[in-house]
Amino acid sequence: MNQPNNPLHGLTLETILTRLVEHYGWEVLGQQINIKCFNNEPSIKSSLKFLRSTPWARKQVEALYLSLVEGQN
Repeated sequence: MNQPNNPLHGLTLETILTRLVEHYGWEVLGQQINIKCFNNEPSIKSSLKFLRSTPWARKQVEALYLSLVEGQN
């Protein structure tokens, strides 16, 4: 299914999370979205596992990424 108007189309959750960590760092990311996997021994792997099984947290991560991208345009 083609989704040309979806800014997340074609991006993996890992790519989104990696870009957020590169931009904010784990400490600020954990302040923006207060979840344990961002604040307690954070890693991409553990965070992806949590986000893939927790829709509300994934939505927050995607929303933060979209606000970052929109702020750069």
